Amino acid sequence: MFIDYTEIEVIAGNGGPGCISFRREKFINKGGPDGGDGGRGGNVIFVANSNISSLLDFRYKKKIKAENGRPGNGALKTGRSGKHVIVQVPQGTIIKNLEDGSIIADLNDENSDFLIAKGGRGGHGNDHFKSSTNQTPRNAEDGRPGKSFRVSLELKLLADVGLVGLPNAGKSTMLSVLSDARPKVADYPFTTLIPNLGIVGLRDFKSFVMADIPGIIEGASAGKGLGIQFLKHIQRTRVIIYLIDIFDGKIDETIELLKTELSNFDSNLAKRPYLLVLNKIDLIEESDLKKILKKRKDDYITFSGVTKAGKDELLKRIEYELDRQK
Repeated sequence: MFIDYTEIEVIAGNGGPGCISFRREKFINKGGPDGGDGGRGGNVIFVANSNISSLLDFRYKKKIKAENGRPGNGALKTGRSGKHVIVQVPQGTIIKNLEDGSIIADLNDENSDFLIAKGGRGGHGNDHFKSSTNQTPRNAEDGRPGKSFRVSLELKLLADVGLVGLPNAGKSTMLSVLSDARPKVADYPFTTLIPNLGIVGLRDFKSFVMADIPGIIEGASAGKGLGIQFLKHIQRTRVIIYLIDIFDGKIDETIELLKTELSNFDSNLAKRPYLLVLNKIDLIEESDLKKILKKRKDDYITFSGVTKAGKDELLKRIEYELDRQK
């Protein structure tokens, strides 16, 4: 199951209490204080892992707590520190503070980590409280409490190229043709219910990651259909491909609709480099295709997932756009 949002509580460990102890040895009946400090509480650390693709592990695990530090001991022995908790999350996870909505961390890079909750300091033992006027202090400190937060984890997939189109435009078919991904493909709207990623190979051992999200309909940016739930997964893409069914009777209007929905969701998406692709050209006569293209003022790439016509041209244009951004 694909889960891209969850809310959890993270709690670092409390510091251990300091010890009240006095030195007791043979021939020394009244030794001075030797109470050790408490151990530090464990930290909660998040680490990005590219091998994890969903936040499913957190669906029922709503609280993550590190171990408390152990109490100090006599003979000035410091208590053992609490064990840290290392939390593995998908690469591309954004951590937000639920109290104020601020972004705490954006784990965008592989193996990047972030200490989100620091364990409390251990309390001082009674050795710290001796003085010229108090040779036998009988007090020690409690450990400090560990930090705690209620946070949200939001996954935004990392892809170089994002496929955008109406339901049943052929996005999943294109992804399966260009990459080794095998998304569900069928001849009815909303076949894709979750984002799919595929690695597309280019020449000279170059490659890029392509993302296919569920079809966009009018009002998607306001939450209609599946739109807003998955539009965030193309926010990090470097190039957008607008994929249009060749039999769409309102091609120009459809392009504007898609651009508007993306812009309403995130204005930066409207500035992203894009390619326009007319799909399913294997189903239309060449003469009719030429008539459609003649009416278009924009530069369209034609493509067929069945015959793979236009595949080389499309990959060439994608490679050019990605290289240009470097």
